[in-house]
Amino acid sequence: MVEGEIKLLGTWPSPFAIRVKMVLEQKGLSYEYLEDDLLNKSELLLKHNPIYKKVPVLIHGDRAICESLVILQYIDENWSKTGLPVLPVDPYERAIARFWAIYVDDKLVTSFIGILKATTEEAKAEKIADTHAALELLEGAFKKCSAGKDFFGGDSIGYIDVTLGSCLAWIKAAERISGAQLLDETKVPLLMEWVNLFLATDCAKRTLPDVERVEKYGRYLQVTRWNVVPAK
Repeated sequence: MVEGEIKLLGTWPSPFAIRVKMVLEQKGLSYEYLEDDLLNKSELLLKHNPIYKKVPVLIHGDRAICESLVILQYIDENWSKTGLPVLPVDPYERAIARFWAIYVDDKLVTSFIGILKATTEEAKAEKIADTHAALELLEGAFKKCSAGKDFFGGDSIGYIDVTLGSCLAWIKAAERISGAQLLDETKVPLLMEWVNLFLATDCAKRTLPDVERVEKYGRYLQVTRWNVVPAK
């Protein structure tokens, strides 16, 4: 295990930084969180992530680790004897967890952010449908991965849990902004039970941003970054 202080470069209210915070806190690790302005990127960010120039970046001693899913794996492996494991021990189950975590970022995040970016009703409807489809597939994944227990990780929060859980405030904000019900108990009943259990954990309470603030920020991005005309 590499010794050294831990710093996390992130930006509010990025779900990618939030999930790293969740795992650091689950492991009981002390760290310094440094907020970065992506419109005026810090020298520290440019030094430690010169390839993509984006957050989050975990700085552990003199080492920098980039990309949230990679960071989660690093934390879990480097502090394997601290706290509960994030990834399953079984190689096959680890591979499955990695697959669904990537699916969350590639499909679900793209879909619900696409709802906010949509400039026409047709485009918005398409992204809402994509979000529903992604959540329904995750419903099936939860049934298999949880094996009847509370979380994707079984009895405790695991890799898929923090990956998906870090997005919940944004999904709720997208519902408020679009007027669409994305997390529908009639379509994803198991996932809705999981949502309630996840939000009740200390980890979620400490790290997830307030939905109203995320909604306000989402509306701000629509006007300033995505050229979306606000609904009257």
